[in-house]
Amino acid sequence: MKKLKEIENKNQEYEKYRWFYTSNKHLVIGGKSAEQNEEVINKYKNKDKYVVMHTKSPGSPFSVILAENPSPKDLEEAAIFTACFSRAWREGKKREVVDIFLMEQIIKNKNMQTGTFGVVGPVDRKTIELRLYSEIQKNKLRFIALNPKNKESICITPGKINKEQFAEQIAIKLETPKEQVLSALPSGSFKIIK
Repeated sequence: MKKLKEIENKNQEYEKYRWFYTSNKHLVIGGKSAEQNEEVINKYKNKDKYVVMHTKSPGSPFSVILAENPSPKDLEEAAIFTACFSRAWREGKKREVVDIFLMEQIIKNKNMQTGTFGVVGPVDRKTIELRLYSEIQKNKLRFIALNPKNKESICITPGKINKEQFAEQIAIKLETPKEQVLSALPSGSFKIIK
């Protein structure tokens, strides 16, 4: 297994995508748009054993765990990330189904639009509750899948407060620049659980 430092050096531009580190320190990245989904898949298409995720419904990142043989905990965290940064959050859903497959199962033909891919072979599915927790990773605010169990962490779900207004509240509460909060949040509206 490559050391975390080597992965970071190799993927210096990961911050332009949606990203976070699992509790086992594996980097997970996902596209913010159809164009970025295309980039992410093309960037790692030769890593056959990397796990990829996408919601069963359209409108989600293609998320890739940058590790071979991730643990069940890594899979769970990446599935939550994928569901929460999908259209499901914007639509105010409580749950979303995430498809889990290997990079080697992805196919692309000429007729498929940018950011659209097919999957061949068996697909695992997880139903995910939309809920995220704040944490600082690599000196940046991230909203991650599992509670980091620190007093400052807040839990968010889809709600009724618009993104701009919510980002102002979170920036004050976490003493973090509003721009950083905006870039870390999913699209949609919000509610604080704790």
